[in-house]
Amino acid sequence: MSIEYDEKGKFYTNVISKVAVPSLVQTTTHLIRGDVHIRQGERFKDELEGDGHYVAVTNASVYGADGSVNYSAPFLAVQKGQIVWIMPMEEGDNKEEG
Repeated sequence: MSIEYDEKGKFYTNVISKVAVPSLVQTTTHLIRGDVHIRQGERFKDELEGDGHYVAVTNASVYGADGSVNYSAPFLAVQKGQIVWIMPMEEGDNKEEG
C-alpha cells in the first residue's frame, strides 16, 4: 500500500475506506442479513450505481422462502443485478427472527 502526502500534509492512498452497515438485502430468490460495505458519507444508492458488479456483504446469513437460514458465511459477494431492494437495519433489528 502506498501513501502519498501533498504540501499541506493531506495524504492519499489507493485503499478505499468503507463502513459496514447492518442491512437487509432482498435478491430475486433470497433474503440476506449482514453488513453491507459502503464508502463513508455515501448512500446505498451510490454504492449500487457505482463501478463494479458486486456488493460486499460480511457476516452474511442467507434466508430461504420459509424463513430458515440456508447459508451463513463471513463474506458474500452479491451480484448487483440480482438485488431487488436493500435497506439498513434500525438499531435493535439485528436480532435473529424465529
